[in-house]
Amino acid sequence: MSEDLPASDSLPDALTAHRECFAAHLSSVRGMSPHTVRAYRGDVTALLQYLVDAGCDDLAALDLALLRGWLGTQHRKGHRRSTLARRVAAVRAFTAWATRAGVLDNDPGWRLVAPRPQRALPAVLHPQQAAAALDAAQRGAAEEDPIALRDHAVTELLYATGIRVAELCGLDLGDIDTQRRLVRVLGKGAKERAVPYGLPAQRAVLRWLERGRPALAQPHSAAALFLGARGGRVDQRIIRTVVHDIVAAVRDAPDMGPHGLRHSAATHLLEGGADLRAVQELLGHATLATTQLYTHVTVERLKAIHDRSHPRS
Repeated sequence: MSEDLPASDSLPDALTAHRECFAAHLSSVRGMSPHTVRAYRGDVTALLQYLVDAGCDDLAALDLALLRGWLGTQHRKGHRRSTLARRVAAVRAFTAWATRAGVLDNDPGWRLVAPRPQRALPAVLHPQQAAAALDAAQRGAAEEDPIALRDHAVTELLYATGIRVAELCGLDLGDIDTQRRLVRVLGKGAKERAVPYGLPAQRAVLRWLERGRPALAQPHSAAALFLGARGGRVDQRIIRTVVHDIVAAVRDAPDMGPHGLRHSAATHLLEGGADLRAVQELLGHATLATTQLYTHVTVERLKAIHDRSHPRS
């Protein structure tokens, strides 16, 4: 959350109550992640503080002109388009909720237009770089060190499935079917999907389950699939460091973490001829437009290959 967001205790009690009810709605009804709820809550806090600074302490005073004024102040502070777009999404969700709850007579947020974010193409590994990274992780696990076995299994599974790091860290033992090579993932919005994985990931996961996990497991480990050094469920920050270090050892590879492996997996699937909608299902994207970003990566790579190799490029 940005440093310029105001402290929540400066709001009148009535506005604070509305904000907390909205946050509870996001969590319990819409099933948003704690990170998203925290971000939306901060954005709404900024809006409500702007309302108070304008001399109003009643949510009924919220109208389109005030929303546009607030958005203008956010723009003048130099925030990126992607940040402004998220804040508009948070405010529109808030005003829609307030209207349904009877707090507002009309919804002023539906006419608030967000600036179109500039979507940068994600950095991805070339297939040879991905193979080199996974080979390095496998060599690190050769001596059967439990942590190295875990790191190898984690890296293979992230690249094989394209799942998010939060989804990986949330996996339990019962979520992986080693007979059919499927992993059951609970994604954004509490939506469940089954994702297949290949033989290299299967071998790495089985080695972890047979030789790595038992060495780290403690009574408090419960059913977590991947464990930290002290036996608890592995933390996302640990996995980010693991992936970053493994990829950094590959020559000319871009700096990336687990999400970079997700981007790479999607791009390589499409380059291999996978159907766009199938990739959407595997990644757990809500809309096809999100998955289409990876087609641009593929096109850019094809252009580069053409420029290097075609005699009349």
